[in-house]
Amino acid sequence: MMTDKTKSDKSVKAEVKSENQWTLIAKRFFSNPLAMGSLVVFVGIWLFSVVMVGLGPIPGIWDLNYSTPYTQVAPNGAPVAEHPFGQTTIGQDYFAMTMRGVQNSYFVMIVIGGLGTIVGTVIGALAGYYRGWVDSFLMRMTDVFIVIPALVVGAVIGRISGGLGIYLLAICLGLVTWMGIARLVRGEFLTLREREFVDAARIAGATDRRIIFKHILPNAVGVVIVASTLLAASAILLETSLSYLGYGILPPEVSLGRLISDNQSAFSNRPWLYWWPALFIVVPALAINFVGDGLREAFDPRQKRFSRRRTKELPESA
Repeated sequence: MMTDKTKSDKSVKAEVKSENQWTLIAKRFFSNPLAMGSLVVFVGIWLFSVVMVGLGPIPGIWDLNYSTPYTQVAPNGAPVAEHPFGQTTIGQDYFAMTMRGVQNSYFVMIVIGGLGTIVGTVIGALAGYYRGWVDSFLMRMTDVFIVIPALVVGAVIGRISGGLGIYLLAICLGLVTWMGIARLVRGEFLTLREREFVDAARIAGATDRRIIFKHILPNAVGVVIVASTLLAASAILLETSLSYLGYGILPPEVSLGRLISDNQSAFSNRPWLYWWPALFIVVPALAINFVGDGLREAFDPRQKRFSRRRTKELPESA
């Protein structure tokens, strides 16, 4: 018959077992109000744009199109109820254009962040695990890609790609923005490959591929996730910078950077044409950066935020 002591021991073991690494990371991240609020804002902006103007075959609730010129309702294209963000000089609805620009920025960000993360993780993992000539070759290749300006690549692709500009632009930029992640992953692999659990896996007869993807990479996933969020934030700014210069997403597609470039002369008399796109560039970039900071603190509990109140209370508790 099972005693109370045995039952309590089993319940404690079950509770300890349920508190695995990912559960603790999730608890630390969800307890960070700034990171959670930023995540809600970041996802909410994209959902808002989809609900308003639709996405692909999904229709939106906003009746006006981003490419159709309409009759000027207010003098100088000022914001009114029918056009809350105002109108361009030819009568296009600026709200629909801004929402379409938000969707294009998120699409480019996802492609660049995802592709750059995959390529950088694979190259960094191979270089850090095998070392020797493999490490030398991959790192020299990384150095070559580092000196290639992403702005120049995006400018060339944006000019020659024609109607498929947004897709080719995102893919090509993703193929030239993986170098930072590759270096970070290589450093983690150089450290983790010397750990005891890797030696135990080798003794057990595990293949190199299994050791890399089943044993080492899960322990380096924190670095990969944090680096990918920072890459996503820089991808938004990179795309808008290219479009602002006239080399990124070309008409008839809409880019927030292009909207700012086309209306920068109207900053003094029609500032709404400038500030709305700028707001939807800055807010998502800041939000994804705050999410990355929250993930970094969640994966590394040794990094704690400084609290002046907690510091003042320290002598009293002592």
